[in-house]
Amino acid sequence: MYALRQWSVRHARGLERLYAGLERVLVGLRPLFARIGYERLEPPVAAMERGAKGLLFDCRMCGQCILSDTGMSCPMNCPKSLRNGPCGGVRPNGHCEVKPEMRCVWVAAWEGAQRMNGGTTILDLQPPVDHRLWGRSSWLRVAREKGVPGRPPAHG
Repeated sequence: MYALRQWSVRHARGLERLYAGLERVLVGLRPLFARIGYERLEPPVAAMERGAKGLLFDCRMCGQCILSDTGMSCPMNCPKSLRNGPCGGVRPNGHCEVKPEMRCVWVAAWEGAQRMNGGTTILDLQPPVDHRLWGRSSWLRVAREKGVPGRPPAHG
């Protein structure tokens, strides 16, 4: 898993393009999803998302994915679950103070963000984790919320 997480950061630009295409498809399917019902779609879509993102990013299914903002490095892999940057304990070699064998997810996030076209969004302040969304599909949330007037854009 860890090797694929690192691969994902190294290929952040390609994954950014892939996700942009997926997002367009999801938003385009919003009328169909609404007819079927988001609650009915949640279990199978969350299972697909868990499989794909679990493999590539070691996704924790927080329901509020910000991979597009963090260089394809999931901040939920941080032992301290920090969503807005590294702690003060990053070692000089860029490794985590809690898990010395692991590179700091925020060092990786910065490197991945530099490869992405939208890499400056790593500087955006992220809201705290809403624990009610754990295990839910952020893809469906994006499809439901993206482009709806009066709603802030969701991340996927």
